[in-house]
Amino acid sequence: MATRQSTIDFLLDQLSDAGVVSARKMFGEYCLYHAGKPFGLVCDDQLYLKNTPTSRSLIEASGPVVEAPPYPGARPHLLISADLWDERSWLCTLVQATARDLPAPKPKVSKVPKATKGTK
Repeated sequence: MATRQSTIDFLLDQLSDAGVVSARKMFGEYCLYHAGKPFGLVCDDQLYLKNTPTSRSLIEASGPVVEAPPYPGARPHLLISADLWDERSWLCTLVQATARDLPAPKPKVSKVPKATKGTK
C-alpha cells in the first residue's frame, strides 16, 4: 500500500514550524528532508525517523521507543505513532533534533565530461 498524498500534506503542515521541510516521492513512498538533509521516511502512511541519540531520548520521554524497518531489507528506524503527529511543537522539535544529529548531505558530483587533449 502506497502512502496517501493527504498523509504527506498533513505531516508537512504539522512540520511547517520546523524550518525548511520537504518531501520527495520515491517508489510510491516518501523521503523527508530538513534543509536538504534526509531525516526520515513515510511508508504505508507511517512515519519513520532515522535513529539518533537525541531523537531516541525525546521519544523515550514521550513513551516507548518502537523500531521497525520502513520497508523489507531496510535498517530499523524509529517508528513515530500517528497519535504523536498531533503534537505539533513536539514533532517539530523531534525533527529538528534528528536533522541536527545527522551529517550534512554529500555534495552532488557534476557529471560533465572532461575535455580530452588533442581534440579540436
